[in-house]
Amino acid sequence: MERIGDTLKRLGNHAGFQERYQKMRAEILQNPHVRKFLARQGEYLTDEALEKGLMTLYEYSQQVQNCEICQSLEECRNLMKGYQPELIVRGGMIHIQYTPCRKKILFDEQRRKESLIKSMYVPKDIVSATFADIDAVGDRVEAIKKAAEFVENFDPKVRQKGLYLYGKFGVGKSFLLGAIANELAKRGVSTMIVFYPELLRELKSSIGDSTLNEKIEMIKRQPVLMIDDIGAETMSSWTRDEVLGPILQFRMQEHLPTFFSSNFSYEELEYHLTYSQRGEAEKVKARRILERIKYLTVPVLMSGPNRRT
Repeated sequence: MERIGDTLKRLGNHAGFQERYQKMRAEILQNPHVRKFLARQGEYLTDEALEKGLMTLYEYSQQVQNCEICQSLEECRNLMKGYQPELIVRGGMIHIQYTPCRKKILFDEQRRKESLIKSMYVPKDIVSATFADIDAVGDRVEAIKKAAEFVENFDPKVRQKGLYLYGKFGVGKSFLLGAIANELAKRGVSTMIVFYPELLRELKSSIGDSTLNEKIEMIKRQPVLMIDDIGAETMSSWTRDEVLGPILQFRMQEHLPTFFSSNFSYEELEYHLTYSQRGEAEKVKARRILERIKYLTVPVLMSGPNRRT
């Protein structure tokens, strides 16, 4: 069996092969990116190293060309998707190393930010909201200002009150929560947004599979917690005293920022928390919950046209 080296030597003596080889060699060495690399190396790169590295230079020139015409990360045609080639000399020989391209870096950064925003039963458009999505009219201006101040001043080592956003349907309360979460994600801060009525329904179903306590523990320990649409749930003593109460108590003790959105003011929410499905009035327990919410938040009225119509 003929050895590979002997085969290449035999082919090298073939006139047609030599012609094609010299043509390819000339094209590779005329590539502007390759020429720039070779100019930087100067006398440090020997003729022997250049010949041995010719196929490496060819691979590099092809992938650099792919990078120049690339429109998006999804369309990347390089061997390593999202990575751009770079020529280096190591041990006197030419090698290729790969680094993430700008599109890959931006994609990874966006994925990282998205991973910082956890959500439960919250629509995707809210989770991806930004301050620019909210019309700065009426009381929304003050709400946006307070939200921006919170983000700007956020320090996990310093106690900082969240916001209690309240107002009529469709004025952008939930969107503002999403915008705050996204701004915090840019700073590497993890948040969780939960749609409160659906959360309670899941927690009730968790009693049977013994995961209730685990889920409550996970929720109450979030660095920044956002409870969306509190007051829209069907009130019961259990949800108030065994779910909401422990969550708020823990966050109050640990000085963990907590946000709420609601159609109710503080006073209206207290009334809602007072009466259970069975009509029982428990004013003291309702007041205890409200005092925790007041301790954790600053009330901000939001008004303006209904975004949902």
